[in-house]
Amino acid sequence: MAAIERALAEFALADPRVERIPIGLIHESFAVRDGAVEYVLQRVNPIFAAGIHDNIRAATEHLHARGIATPRLVPTRAGALFAELGGEGRWRLLTRLPGAVSETCGGPAQARAAGALVARFHAGLADLDWEFRPLGIALHETEVHLAALEAAVDAHRAHRLHAPVARLAGEILAAAQRGVRLEDLPTRVAHGDLKFNNVLFAGPGGDARARAVGLIDLDTVSRLPLWAELGDAWRSWCNRRGEDAQEAAFDLALFRAAAEGYLGALPFALSCEERLSLVDGLERIALELAARFAADALAERYFGWDPKRFESRGHHNLVRARGQLSVYRQARATREERRRILSE
Repeated sequence: MAAIERALAEFALADPRVERIPIGLIHESFAVRDGAVEYVLQRVNPIFAAGIHDNIRAATEHLHARGIATPRLVPTRAGALFAELGGEGRWRLLTRLPGAVSETCGGPAQARAAGALVARFHAGLADLDWEFRPLGIALHETEVHLAALEAAVDAHRAHRLHAPVARLAGEILAAAQRGVRLEDLPTRVAHGDLKFNNVLFAGPGGDARARAVGLIDLDTVSRLPLWAELGDAWRSWCNRRGEDAQEAAFDLALFRAAAEGYLGALPFALSCEERLSLVDGLERIALELAARFAADALAERYFGWDPKRFESRGHHNLVRARGQLSVYRQARATREERRRILSE
């Protein structure tokens, strides 16, 4: 608690009350209430470069000026975007939007609402003139993650999970070789991490859950091709079993609703090439994440390991890798249906 108190002291708060937020894989997050005002305090994972906060400020100020709800950075007493506390980490404070998140999509109404929200987000940032700072991570650089998987399989031959990971890696790499190369497509200002629990909905249950109100976790806002942005969204939104099950349940009805919500709310037209790249993008991102999680299984690296369900970080990551490969297989099986949906 001492580090939290020191972090809070960096911001102009009167009488903050703090409660830990138990969800989230990367950062340590805390709900802060200061009188009638609510915030989110976060200890930022050091994998990210400090410059992401300049990106967040540029994007959220642009959205706010256009009347689009978004969390915003609260400056420190000294006017900085975050508080650097040395060995106790880098801390930031954000305004908190009212609403709720869930790990999996509840149905087509939610998927359609989430798709429309992302379209509004993209439209709101379409004219943002900003040179994005480096993130500090390889964001949706599929070839980087495939190469890292090959290197991990070679480097960790003595690992207890080497045999199952090597078998999985063989299938991932073979599938990647068969994939279409997605090049020479435009980039857009994108969220970069549209897993379903980064979509905030209006209420904790009932019909209110179909009203998407904002996107959270903006560490990865940057310029990306649309296939990477929506491929990452759909591999998460359309899997009813979530990321911690090794057999996915890809739901084509959720895909249709999400695609219709996005394309129906987008105020500008996509080229035929860009629209059809979304067919391949979902498959490619599922493979990319399968490769990333498989490499992490051998490196025993995982931010949100659940020791109650998995005996080690390696086992948790292996399940996640199998789950994303299952998403890929099921998405591949629905390829023609998805193409028709995106061509309508």
